[in-house]
Amino acid sequence: MSEYVTRPKRVNELWLSEYSTDNLKLSLRVKNPVHSEKTEYQELVIADTYEYGRTLMLDGAIQLTEKDEFTYSEMMAHVPLCSHKNPENVLIIGGGDGAIMREVLKHECVKKCTLIDIDERVIACSKEFMPFAGCSFSDSRTDVKCMDAMKFIRETDERYDVVIVDSTDPVDFAAGLFQSGFYEDVKRVMNDTAMLSELTESPFTDKDLMRQAINEMRKVFPIVKMYWGVVPTYPSGMWTYGISSMREDPSEPVRTVKPTKYYTNEIHRSSFILPPFLKEMIN
Repeated sequence: MSEYVTRPKRVNELWLSEYSTDNLKLSLRVKNPVHSEKTEYQELVIADTYEYGRTLMLDGAIQLTEKDEFTYSEMMAHVPLCSHKNPENVLIIGGGDGAIMREVLKHECVKKCTLIDIDERVIACSKEFMPFAGCSFSDSRTDVKCMDAMKFIRETDERYDVVIVDSTDPVDFAAGLFQSGFYEDVKRVMNDTAMLSELTESPFTDKDLMRQAINEMRKVFPIVKMYWGVVPTYPSGMWTYGISSMREDPSEPVRTVKPTKYYTNEIHRSSFILPPFLKEMIN
């Protein structure tokens, strides 16, 4: 009697995986690869995924997805801009995909938005493959420079009302963006009523880096606070932001902005209410 060996059905599958720690990763099943290249600075991958749509990864870290990027972009942009009485001149450090700049430009009071990103290929690929984010580059109020942000802020004579630091993970060319020396340089280009917002990672996967960023800000700025929100595709899904102010309270909005999908003035205020475990971590 013949015996037949049954085998499981073979399925061709491609996944994007980001390792948050040695023991934790997020994987998205790829529907269609769109673009990949090794730029001068990093590995760049763009793909269409089933769950989150078009997705950008840099050096194996998810930077944004079409489905949830607004949760991050809106909180990075609107918290400082809605807290400032008259933010006319805005500087974005990093953010080459353009999503945060898109949100900044929703404020009619903004007369100029300068974006400094070291990797021109991120900007070019966002324009070509991610128009939902890269649409902002065509606005006449933008000034885009592809160069080292630290070199720029040390040499520029411009002064800014809001500075937004949207860096990749603080390694290699971005390693200095969480140090007090960097904040001192940024403070020099800030007006006397200016605010600075910066990602400060996850309290579950990067608590030491989060504490470091907040403590380094405290060495430089008179007012430093933390706020938080959710970003489903970022490590742990809970994300924190540090905000520094030269004068005004950043937790109290003084204007509204529309249209938004995540940010409201109520969300703004409530995002500064920290859970006890998070208060303990940064205090």
